[in-house]
Amino acid sequence: MSRALTGKIALVAGATRGAGRGIAVELGAAGATVYVTGRTTRESRSEMDRPETIEETAELVTAAGGEGIAVPADHLDPAQVEALVRRVDEERGRLDVLVNDIWGGDRLFQFGRPLWEQSLEDGLRLLRLAIDTHAITSHHALPLLIRRPGGLVVEMTDGTAEYNARYRKDVGYFYDLAKSAVIRMALAQSEEIGPHGATAVALTPGWLRSEAMLDLFGVTEENWLDGARTSPHFAISESPAFVGRAVAALAADPDRARWNGASLSSGGLAGVYGFTDADGSRPDAWRYVVEVQDAGRPADVTGYR
Repeated sequence: MSRALTGKIALVAGATRGAGRGIAVELGAAGATVYVTGRTTRESRSEMDRPETIEETAELVTAAGGEGIAVPADHLDPAQVEALVRRVDEERGRLDVLVNDIWGGDRLFQFGRPLWEQSLEDGLRLLRLAIDTHAITSHHALPLLIRRPGGLVVEMTDGTAEYNARYRKDVGYFYDLAKSAVIRMALAQSEEIGPHGATAVALTPGWLRSEAMLDLFGVTEENWLDGARTSPHFAISESPAFVGRAVAALAADPDRARWNGASLSSGGLAGVYGFTDADGSRPDAWRYVVEVQDAGRPADVTGYR
């Protein structure tokens, strides 16, 4: 395992579970010190009401070979985020990687429902969780990140800029707006931090086998392919480690500035950097979605893994 990030300091905002946890662990595996934040701790849960905690994530980072530091934080509260960044500065004096993966909106939208049939209260809450949290975190963290050249900001989203250029009617107004806005936020930050020698990108996983998704399909990471019996396209899914390795590869790339402002995917970056998922495969989910799933072709991952 490469230790290319030894000595680097990362902050993964929203690392309780899913992509955030996968990213934090893979940064740790590459040698980084990783501050992991979220609202669910061993003492209390967020409204997501899931069992995963930030303490568990920090322990996984350390077990992988890095140093995991759990910091409870509600990223809608500027004072908490300011205190978080101040702590990173006081303890480490630098920030090399910022990953904005705060979400928490899974229960706040309805598939296939037009705007006027969705809850306005839930929709506005979703936007706050998905957009305001990212802006608040970057507002406080970027001055520390640009203190040294070479910093990396990763804005986590769902879908590439190319794919999200069309309206995603299946997920509806609020979700579509939130995920598209995050891509634009990465572009805006790239313009602002680029002159300081830093890089900002938007990054999407493919069909992510998060803890919640595994539960939904009634499978584990060990027998996940059984989920394809329920939905054949599930065979193109990927573990959180895959997008984690994408972030680690970006952070370790001395020429990462070539991606500044880009909208990237885990599958696309795997083709560039050569990393694989935990099972040794290399799923290219977004190419599959366009060429197979949305094209109405029968499920067939041949040539896409």
